[in-house]
Amino acid sequence: MLKSNKLSDKVFDYTNIILLGLIALTMLFPFYYMFAVSFATYEEFVKTDLLLFPKTWVLDAYEYILGSKEFIRSLGVTIYVTVVGTLVSLLLTAMMAYALSRNILGQKIYVFMVLFTFVFGAGMIPTYMVVQGTGLMDSLWALIIPGAISSFNLIVMREFFIGLPIDLTEAAIIDGANDLQIFSKIILPLSKPALAAFGLFYAVGIWNSYFTALLYLSDPAKWTVQVVLRQLVILNKSNLLDVGMQAGMDNPPPAETVGMAAILIATIPILIVYPFLQKHFAKGVMLGSVKE
Repeated sequence: MLKSNKLSDKVFDYTNIILLGLIALTMLFPFYYMFAVSFATYEEFVKTDLLLFPKTWVLDAYEYILGSKEFIRSLGVTIYVTVVGTLVSLLLTAMMAYALSRNILGQKIYVFMVLFTFVFGAGMIPTYMVVQGTGLMDSLWALIIPGAISSFNLIVMREFFIGLPIDLTEAAIIDGANDLQIFSKIILPLSKPALAAFGLFYAVGIWNSYFTALLYLSDPAKWTVQVVLRQLVILNKSNLLDVGMQAGMDNPPPAETVGMAAILIATIPILIVYPFLQKHFAKGVMLGSVKE
């Protein structure tokens, strides 16, 4: 923020700070509410309309969640799909973006086909038929392959590759390097900020996605954590986790507190990853979005 001695500028700056602070508080409040409810007892949760600070802090909901094989398995499935899906998406996006940034035969046609998807999408039913026809139903690859490439990320990364100095690739060609060597040893190392930014986009999108798993997976053992959260929070079916474990508890925690605890646990991994990639976020996007 620029410093200024003018009174009007100071009023404007402090007003922005106050407004942004209030907006930040309104965004943080749901997380705090979930945090408070997840540690509350059932009696206090039922009797209090808006629970902000529990009088008695208990760990029943977290013990129930962390002791659930179904929830831990779904969390592992989500981590696997997110890591593999992000790597696959980054690799395919970078390869296609690099190819479209070179002078290849039919380049304009391919770029037009990518831009066409901004206006017209296939829709749920055609996509479902494609997944079914390719034999990906009830497979974790159904959560990765259909949405592996984002058209927006592809176009921005293509512009980033176009903006790289052409002298580097020309010098590599003179030294006898082929396209694969140029891409892997020159282009990718120079694209770390862009790859980190778009990797964050892909990872958050895959982690938060639940509809594709709900649509393509019929085996509960392959459900992602978002589908399990849907059962807990929306359908209030806490007994879907471990019936045997629940039967062994004298007073099983209510579905509401279990759902809040599950949401917080499912949010922690992506919150841990975000700070490590945040420093590359703005730089990577701006490098690919501004063309000189």
